[in-house]
Amino acid sequence: MTTNYTDVLLSGTFWRQVFNGVLIAVIATVLVVGCGSLAAFALSRYEFSGRDGLNSFFTLGLLFPAGVAILLLRNLHLLDTPWAVAIPQAAFGLPVTIIILRPFMRTIPIELEDAAMIDGCTRLGFFRRILLPLSAPALTTVGILAFVGSWNGYLLPLLVLSDPSQFTLPLGTATFSSQFSSDTAKILAFTALSMLPALAFFLLAGRRIVGGLTGSVKG
Repeated sequence: MTTNYTDVLLSGTFWRQVFNGVLIAVIATVLVVGCGSLAAFALSRYEFSGRDGLNSFFTLGLLFPAGVAILLLRNLHLLDTPWAVAIPQAAFGLPVTIIILRPFMRTIPIELEDAAMIDGCTRLGFFRRILLPLSAPALTTVGILAFVGSWNGYLLPLLVLSDPSQFTLPLGTATFSSQFSSDTAKILAFTALSMLPALAFFLLAGRRIVGGLTGSVKG
């Protein structure tokens, strides 16, 4: 049994898929947190015409069909690249990110912003220097959710990746199971090892997820 784990860990395929998954998850997380925090900032701190409609538009993004995303990626010639997975995953993660960040940012006292403006701080300066640090628990939560959601993604990589060298770990696990269907022990070893990164990540970050969500609900 130990030999099966050793064979998997010494194979270049396993670590290449780990690298692909981490790369895609990092890109998706950066896009989600960056774009989501800017959108939540505008929706939570300022009154403007169409704000509620814009917020509803982002919420409806949860219903965005994957087929449309694949068509757009094909037209942009992004299939079989990390961007083909990371960009749609970021788009799918934005609604949840905004839903979590908007009420959290709304709880930041307006007096802080007024004081910053009196001291000569611009709106973007207030956002970068004051609001983002104070929103760190919620930002950590959405970042963790985006990273783990991207890491565990299977359907989207299956639809947009055909090059085995670009496979992520969940897709690689399914492919490995098909190729070595007669070697049950090796399949179980590969599957168990593929679960460890996400499990360890959740164990380490579980409290931060709960803390960020609690703050958002209170807001």
